[in-house]
This record gives sequence, C-alpha cells and structure tokens, in this order.
Amino acid sequence: MASDRRDIHNSDVPVLCRSCEARHRGMCGVLDPEQLVELARTTHKARHQPGTELIGDSTEIHSYANVMRGVVKLSKVLEDGRQQLVGLQFAPDFLGRLFGQESSVTAEAASSVDLCVVPKSTLEQLVEKNPALEHKLMQQTLRELDEARTWMVTLGRKTALEKVASFLHLIATHTDPEADVVVGGARFELPLSRLDIADFLGLTIETVSRQMTKLRQMGVIQVTNNRTVDVPDLDRLQTLCG
Repeated sequence: MASDRRDIHNSDVPVLCRSCEARHRGMCGVLDPEQLVELARTTHKARHQPGTELIGDSTEIHSYANVMRGVVKLSKVLEDGRQQLVGLQFAPDFLGRLFGQESSVTAEAASSVDLCVVPKSTLEQLVEKNPALEHKLMQQTLRELDEARTWMVTLGRKTALEKVASFLHLIATHTDPEADVVVGGARFELPLSRLDIADFLGLTIETVSRQMTKLRQMGVIQVTNNRTVDVPDLDRLQTLCG
C-alpha cells in the first residue's frame, strides 16, 4: 500500500493513472511509467449510469476497457428476445474480447460504472510488444474461465438457498475498495434487481425473495432499503454456499 501512495505523486506516471486504484490490480499493474504514458495518450475515462449498454452482442469491436468502479453484467439474447445473464465483471476486470472482431455478449452497466477506455489498435500493439501484459491478460481470461466453470456447478447442482448465498458471497468478495467493510464481514449495495438475480441464478423472483428472507431470519444477512446488504460473518455465508 505504501508503494501505491507514493505512486500517486510519481511525476513519471500520467495524471490519468495516478489516482486509479484499479490500475495496480489490473492489466496496467505490469506497465512501467513509459508504457503508461504511451497508453494514456489515447485512453479516456467514461462514467455510465445503470442500464446503459456498453457493448452490443455481435457488434464490431473498436475499443477495450478496464472496469475502474462498479458492476457490469454480461448477457446473451436469443432471437426471440429472451435474455440470459452469463457473467458479472468488477474492478479491475478487462472488458472486451482481445484480438476479436466482434463482441460475443452484451455488456450493460448494472450499477454506476467507471471505465478506462482504450482503442483496440493501441492495446493490441502494446500487447504484442509486452509479454508481461499479454501474460496478465491471459491470466485474467483463465480466471474468468475457472469462474464460469464454478458457476456452472452453482447453476446445475446447488439448492436455491446455496445459489442465493453464492451470489451474495460473489458480490461481497468483489466489493469496491471505497465501500464499507467490517471485520470479518462486508456491506454492499445489490447491483442487480431481483429479476436479474433470478435470471442469473435460474430461479424465479419469488424463490429469490424467499431465500433472502430465510437468510435474514437466520441472521446471515441484514437488508435495509431493499438494496443495502450487511454480512456480519463472511465465513458463515460461505459455509452456506455448499
């Protein structure tokens, strides 16, 4: 952490990057100041409100982005309009399909989202010159693959209570650095509506509501204003994930 604080005042680091908490944990953490300067020449920050479409399914890719803050939901839409949520992304995840020609999913801001956007050609050229950056992005891709396989188990084998507990644990352990954190627990705003949670978990809205109520009655979570969730003991919540 001390090195991070010193970095904020490092004159060699672009102004755009100095206060970016996601940089140290994301792809830019492997770049030296000179490479950051090269990247920063063409990047820009963008803030999007909940519900904003960030990437359309099957649309041509012109840029990539780092998630700096907030939650992005990924979905697939069938020809008849039915939608399935297939993943969530948090800071400092990489948004986009590297070296792809078109997007394979729809990406939408589930909460207020801050992105650091970089042109496709700029990043791909930098990746070709920087093995460490290529390795970092490969690691993230493999991590997302592992998470997708784990989520397949959640959807296919877990009970309704275990599914809801797994979702809450996912959000709690990917909380923004600025969010309130208590010792051994977490506090966060639900980034998805009950309908989206039900879609993500393959449950009905009524089932999600019943399981949330059950977790409240057990003292595993506390919910205020229907959106703010307190988890006093993350270990206890994890135990209920199955």
